[in-house]
Amino acid sequence: MPSTKGPFPSASQAALLLLAGFLFQYLVSALLHDVRQLSGLTSAQSGTMTMLLSNGLLIAAVVHVLGLGYRDILHPSTTSPAATFVFLVPPVLLLLPLVLLLDIVVVGAIEAVFPVSSWEQQAFNGMAESTLPAVVAACILAPVLEEMLFRGILLRAFLERYPRGLAIGYSALYFGAAHLNLYQFVLAFLAGLLLGWLYERSRSLLPCMALHGALNVSVSVWGSLGKGSFASDDPFAVPASVWFAAAAAAAVGTWVLRRLLGRRSGVRDAA
Repeated sequence: MPSTKGPFPSASQAALLLLAGFLFQYLVSALLHDVRQLSGLTSAQSGTMTMLLSNGLLIAAVVHVLGLGYRDILHPSTTSPAATFVFLVPPVLLLLPLVLLLDIVVVGAIEAVFPVSSWEQQAFNGMAESTLPAVVAACILAPVLEEMLFRGILLRAFLERYPRGLAIGYSALYFGAAHLNLYQFVLAFLAGLLLGWLYERSRSLLPCMALHGALNVSVSVWGSLGKGSFASDDPFAVPASVWFAAAAAAAVGTWVLRRLLGRRSGVRDAA
C-alpha cells in the first residue's frame, strides 16, 4: 500500500499545488495584460513572461517552504553535474529520433478517433510560432521549469512516499494533465514515464532537461519549416531505413544508460 506519510507533496497535495499554479498563472497573466497595453509587449512576449514569473515564483515558494536548496532540486546525485552531463546526455539524445517517430504514430492514432477542432488547431499553431519569445518559452523555459516542478519537486517527494513505479506514474499523470488537452496529455504522459525513469535512476534533472529541451526544439524546428504538427504526417510514409536507424540509436542509448545507471532504489538515500 502507498505510504500515507512522507515529504510534501503527496499525490493529492500535488493536485492542489498544480491547481494553485494554474490560478497563479491566470493572475500573473491578468496583471501582465495591463502592463502589455502600456509597454507594447507582444502576446508571445507576455506569454513568456507569464510562464517565467508564475512557474518561477511557484517553484521558489515550494523550495523555500521545504527548506531545500536549488542543488537539492536540480542535482541531488553525489555524482558531479559535469560528469552526469558528459556521460548521460549523449545516450539520452540517442533516444530522440525514435521518440519523435513514435510521436507521429501516437498523435495520428488519437486524431483518427478524436479529430482536432478548429480552435484546437489554432492553439497548436500558436504554440508552434517561431518568434524568439515563443522559442525561448518552449525550448528553454519549459524544459527547465517543468522538470524542476514535475521531477525535481513532485517526483522527488513521490519516490519517498510510494513504490517506484507508482511514483513515476503519478508524476507522469500530472505532467500530462498539466497540458490541458488530450493530444498533448497522452504524449506528455508517455514522455513523463521516460523522464521519470531517467530522474529516478540518475538522481539528476540534467538528462531530463536535455531530452525535454531536445524534444521541444525538434517540434519547434518542424513547425518553423512549415511542416505543421507531427500528427499531420503519415508514419507509414517514413522510410523503413529511418525507423531502423532510429530504433538502433535508441537501443544503443538504452543499453548505455542501463550500463551507466544500473539499478536505483530512488532518491531516498540522496535526500
